[in-house]
Amino acid sequence: MLQEPRSGRMTAWGNALLGGFVSPDDAAQEITAGDTAHRIADLPGEDGPVGLTYGLGRLRALGVSGLRLALPVPGHPLGLSGPPEFNARALAAGEAVVGTGEPLGLVPEVTRTGPRGDVRVEVVWRCAGVRDAPPADVPSLGEAERELAEAMRDATAALSRLDVAGAGPAAQAALDAYRARAERGREVLAPGYPPRAVRVLELAQRVGALTSIATGAEHGSAVSASEIAARAELLRPVERTARRAQVAAYNAYVEEAERRREH
Repeated sequence: MLQEPRSGRMTAWGNALLGGFVSPDDAAQEITAGDTAHRIADLPGEDGPVGLTYGLGRLRALGVSGLRLALPVPGHPLGLSGPPEFNARALAAGEAVVGTGEPLGLVPEVTRTGPRGDVRVEVVWRCAGVRDAPPADVPSLGEAERELAEAMRDATAALSRLDVAGAGPAAQAALDAYRARAERGREVLAPGYPPRAVRVLELAQRVGALTSIATGAEHGSAVSASEIAARAELLRPVERTARRAQVAAYNAYVEEAERRREH
């Protein structure tokens, strides 16, 4: 969770585009980020993969009005709504985007080619139909914020018991990477998101960073496989809370839009 998932960028900047906050070219540039190229495949009415800018426009023309993030792991289909075939592909990727308005979903397929130092990263977003149903286990922003405050306390206490803080160069490097990411925190999400979503996402990333550091094989004083496994088990509920909050933050744009329509 130290890095923003590609599906998170697609969700945030896709929503900014659908809401009229950014241009198609700007949205595509933000979604692509440091990758070489992104395309969208299997779009209804298209014979083959299309460029990202055109593909985003086609999704809007097909009736997609908002995008949600899914970050599933085995036993926890977080953010998914089915069908099983789409869920399986999303689980294999560890992430997905689920459309609202028109029930279409996107799962990224990432290909890396070239020698170290000159790697080309190309992403193909596979489009497929999804169920028009509430996403699994996604809390509200308010619930996520409350759960994160408790999780932060649990993570800090666990790290203290495990004697992880400052325990070696690998832990320090992970902390430095998180701090650099946090300094860019205001760049996370996209125009159109409520400030509370930015705050929740930043805290979710902080908690996720702590669990990543604590469960790394080279971090902390524990060195045996059994000790590392025990550490991971201890922090698993904390990591789950952080993932749920991360999804809630990215999905806040759609949740806010739905509340406005209801009133």
